[in-house]
Amino acid sequence: MSAAGSGLRADRVTRTAAGRLIVDGVTLAPPPGATVGLLGPNGSGKSTLLRILAGVLAPTSGVVTLDGDPLREVGRRTVARRVAVVDQEATTQVELSVEEVVRLGRIPHRRAWSPSTPEDEEAVREALTRTGLSDRAAQSWHTLSGGERQRVQIARALAQKPRELLLDEPTNHLDVQHQLDLLSLVSDLPLTSVIALHDLNLAAMFCDHVLVMREGAAYASGTPAEVITEELIAKVYGVRAVVTPGEADVDGRPWIRFLRT
Repeated sequence: MSAAGSGLRADRVTRTAAGRLIVDGVTLAPPPGATVGLLGPNGSGKSTLLRILAGVLAPTSGVVTLDGDPLREVGRRTVARRVAVVDQEATTQVELSVEEVVRLGRIPHRRAWSPSTPEDEEAVREALTRTGLSDRAAQSWHTLSGGERQRVQIARALAQKPRELLLDEPTNHLDVQHQLDLLSLVSDLPLTSVIALHDLNLAAMFCDHVLVMREGAAYASGTPAEVITEELIAKVYGVRAVVTPGEADVDGRPWIRFLRT
């Protein structure tokens, strides 16, 4: 795990809404540079925990820190420069090109109404290149497929030059090829990433660590090989599965086959 005080960390955070406990005393300290999967069924608190980590929601109790400082004391602009968020599905009514959407990622680094700097333009170019979108820069965002739009949102996030990247179900509504492409891209980035996922096989393939949530609480955490077991799947998801351990020479990642009831 990460060294004490470094990076983005949630320490025993709780969130209630309308008298209902949504997140229940969860601690998460992503190791620097790791890809961490947030797993659990619908309603387990994954999206709420991501919003707490991003500073969008304040915890009812507990604290989120950035390099040891409470998020509420760091300042919104500093958090926006450090932490980038990619939601399930972004929409806009405004007619924007791919490059213009990616340039939105530079807003936390600029004064209001100030023109783009050479540093801004370099960050946008680098983000487009890293996500394979350089040849789509002038294309209308509205003409892209769902997978391409998600790639643009990741490019926008990268243009922020963050150190932490939070993604909420980024593979929803994507076909298999785009799911694999997207998670390959994210897992190869030199960032700390926290990704809410439904697909256990994708989590096992791409995540270094996973945190499984159940009814708002942290149920289990560790590597995919340690955590994703037949017993856990039965208890958390209520389904039967066969989990095949990975071979040591291919980094020991398990494979899950679900059984019909």
